[in-house]
Amino acid sequence: MKKKYLKIATLGLLVGTFLVGTLIPTPASASLITTHMGESFDSANTSSWSKSDGWTNDGMFNCTWRSSNVNFSNGAMALTINKDTKGGTKPYAGGEYRSNNTYSYGLYQVSMKPAKNTGIVSSFFTYTGPSDGTPWDEIDIEFLGKDTTKVQFNYYTNGVGNHEHIYNLGFDASTSYHTYAFNWQPTYIAWLVDGKEVYRATNNIPSHPGKIMMNLWPGTGVDSWLGSYNGVTPLNAYYDWVSYDPK
Repeated sequence: MKKKYLKIATLGLLVGTFLVGTLIPTPASASLITTHMGESFDSANTSSWSKSDGWTNDGMFNCTWRSSNVNFSNGAMALTINKDTKGGTKPYAGGEYRSNNTYSYGLYQVSMKPAKNTGIVSSFFTYTGPSDGTPWDEIDIEFLGKDTTKVQFNYYTNGVGNHEHIYNLGFDASTSYHTYAFNWQPTYIAWLVDGKEVYRATNNIPSHPGKIMMNLWPGTGVDSWLGSYNGVTPLNAYYDWVSYDPK
């Protein structure tokens, strides 16, 4: 069923992630992908994806990324928050998975179940920035664990954000897989839930290709946005598949 969804995917259609200055450099082999991409997360695909490991975004991210917090089982990927036992500067460890290559205009989709708990974020997004030799451009789908009946959409163009939009899903996203997407075009970004467009932005749209990224992290100093993280571990967000189709 998962493979079928990947093939028919094209038919379905306050604060950002603040990654600037903390990302590892883009590998020299990174390429711009201009054809369909589908990843089913049956296992780690090191030729196309990388686990973030051994560093932190600092700021509001109260975790160190650990490769051990990205795991594959039963046809899905699990990103985990737990206590960091490897001597990092943060009390917690988080999970992040990122594409090795970059992608431009087109339809980006993910089937996922976010983690449910106050003070955390489960995400699916594209990012590029100064560490990649470009301006900071980003497009976000973010679940605030304090209320997983809602999803937050956002984007940044040359580091300018403040485009947050909260959409009421009408269901608890943490209990079952649903498909979330954004259709990025030169003049707009349209966000979709289960193939239905639910929000569109048309002002100052990003233009630089970026990597596809997913992460799960606990916040600090942003209680007004995320709620206070209560230290509960482990917490998991699950990802069934992702896909990209060029415009």
